[in-house]
Amino acid sequence: MTPEFSSWFLDVCVNISLAILTVAFFLIVVRIVRGPTLPDRVVALDMLVAVGIGFIAAIGVQTDYFLYLDIAIALGLVGFLATVAFARFVLNRGLAKDATIVDEVQDSIARRESGQ
Repeated sequence: MTPEFSSWFLDVCVNISLAILTVAFFLIVVRIVRGPTLPDRVVALDMLVAVGIGFIAAIGVQTDYFLYLDIAIALGLVGFLATVAFARFVLNRGLAKDATIVDEVQDSIARRESGQ
């Protein structure tokens, strides 16, 4: 194998990966906009961070500037913390909704017992 072939092959692979990441990006944006639920949007935002990391890594390989990989690692850590925060928000929101349902059931049981 010649060095020209390996650099050409690397360029082709990076361009293909950037094209696939672009398609994934648009599909994720559609999922964020259409929803239908908050957990779907949280997972889509987490995937958006993963695609962003892929973009940064591919551009780092293409430009031979590997400091981009450190940036991608930092983005991964921030994305993980954001996902944990969103999950906690969804959990607290779900618990509040469940508590409301429990209160409604207890009220209906109390009304039924007082009516008998």
